[in-house]
Amino acid sequence: MIKAKRSKFGDAVVVFCCFILILLCLLPMVNILARSLSSSEAIIRNEVTLWPKGLNFEAYRFVLTDAKYTWSLIWTAILTVICTIVSMVMTILCAYPLIYDKLKGRRFFNTLILLTMYFNAGTIPTYLLLKDLHMLNKPVVLIIPNCISVFYMIIMRSFFYSIPESLRESAEIDGAGPIRILINIYLPLSKPVLATLSLFYAVGRWNGFSDALMFMNDRRFHPIQLLLYNILKSVTSIEVATQEGFTTPGLTDTIQAATVMFATVPILLVYPWLQKHFITGATLGAVKG
Repeated sequence: MIKAKRSKFGDAVVVFCCFILILLCLLPMVNILARSLSSSEAIIRNEVTLWPKGLNFEAYRFVLTDAKYTWSLIWTAILTVICTIVSMVMTILCAYPLIYDKLKGRRFFNTLILLTMYFNAGTIPTYLLLKDLHMLNKPVVLIIPNCISVFYMIIMRSFFYSIPESLRESAEIDGAGPIRILINIYLPLSKPVLATLSLFYAVGRWNGFSDALMFMNDRRFHPIQLLLYNILKSVTSIEVATQEGFTTPGLTDTIQAATVMFATVPILLVYPWLQKHFITGATLGAVKG
């Protein structure tokens, strides 16, 4: 009886803590949404907290009718899809051979790959390398340099390890080669980790802007997050704000909030489609090291 009461009390504490964490995550988004739907006068008077004051859709009309916002969103979506596909292909092709015990130099390759997690050349050598490769100010500079994560590759490799070797051996007895085994056995059984890592790669690319900030000067290929960064950076300058179209006092803050929602909501819509695979892939991929 006492243990049952303690268990219920512990469950209540966990639920309460989860509720607090959910509020901490949701309240900032609710505040941003309220600010994006409020009038500029209410923003100036700091009257907006969690509910819009002076309901106004002017900021969304401005964002949705401005070509640079819509193109930036479309380009970011295209870039995210391309980067996710390229990253998953590279991750699979790197992880799959490393599960074969007969692969010569497997330990050496594992060690060499792991070293890249802890040591890198730095920003300036990377910039000089990309310059010598003539990749600066080209869309490919946003795709190739960060097309694979060693940490995600390790998760993929660990998931492949969890698949019974007997399945691979039976396929080899039937005459199947490594590529056919990968396509017909490993990938169909790896849907949870594939969905999870695809989500990680997609979110990372969607939220990324530092590579575009350093390596891409052509504003046509700036992702939505870099556009948002430039807006937030320019609000202190009246001249730059006017050039961006912020001609009404207080409208700047409203458009900032609308742009944040504009850049956040699309990637949030991806989560429900992958939620059933997310927990399974995140846990099973970490069973073995």
